[in-house]
Amino acid sequence: MSLKSESFPASAAFDEISRSLSSPSDKQDAIKKGGAIFAFTLKNTAGATESWYIDLKETGTVGKGVAPAGNKAAVTLVLSDKDFGLLVQGKANAQKLFMSGKLKVKGDVSKATKLDPILKKAQVGPKL
Repeated sequence: MSLKSESFPASAAFDEISRSLSSPSDKQDAIKKGGAIFAFTLKNTAGATESWYIDLKETGTVGKGVAPAGNKAAVTLVLSDKDFGLLVQGKANAQKLFMSGKLKVKGDVSKATKLDPILKKAQVGPKL
């Protein structure tokens, strides 16, 4: 089942992240490095918002909506669909987006820094 939402083109990245966590060894590695549940709230050009989460605390899964009951996200990143797309493509820097107010972080900011290797797995296209 795809996690992509038609009105949020960059949400296709969540399918790539999910695929990158499909093997047990990749999952364990990501959980070891992430150690938290990361939530994302994206806003599209029409002003609508949708949410996704990446559970790198226990299950190593990616889902649409808010994290399941009892599993509160340690950090929530709020940004536009466009900026999220640029971020996962490696064309935008999270720190610069944060400093310019385009990325809002709610919760444990230090956990947000652990997301970079996971978002890199979503980059589609040839790996150099």
